[in-house]
Amino acid sequence: MKAADLQMRASSIQAPQHIRKPQTTANDPLKGSAPQVDFGEMLQKQVDQDRQVQFSAHAVKRLQDRSLELTPDRLERLNEGVKQAGAKGAVNSLVLVDDTAFVVSVRNNTVITALDKSGTTGKVFTNIDSVAIM
Repeated sequence: MKAADLQMRASSIQAPQHIRKPQTTANDPLKGSAPQVDFGEMLQKQVDQDRQVQFSAHAVKRLQDRSLELTPDRLERLNEGVKQAGAKGAVNSLVLVDDTAFVVSVRNNTVITALDKSGTTGKVFTNIDSVAIM
């Protein structure tokens, strides 16, 4: 493209004459009416939620097949067991909660499989480096 063509195109582009600020009204939802939220509290909730153990597809199937109930209390104790095992440097742990055994990848925060008390009798657990009894 020639210099004359570029100059002609540049001269045909017009800059806006005036840019106006958006007007706010008394009903503006962004102006003072939003509840104050503590950022630290929001961050802590997100961190706590991220710390919840996840369940692999295999573990979910085992829980269903074996009719193992996971109450909020048991889930909380499972999370606490994983947290304690992680604090000790565990990589893969067996977490016992009441009559249920969970094999957990502590590093990935994921339950690999779950067994009830009858399923643990006569079984050997391998590839674990810790046991947490909750």
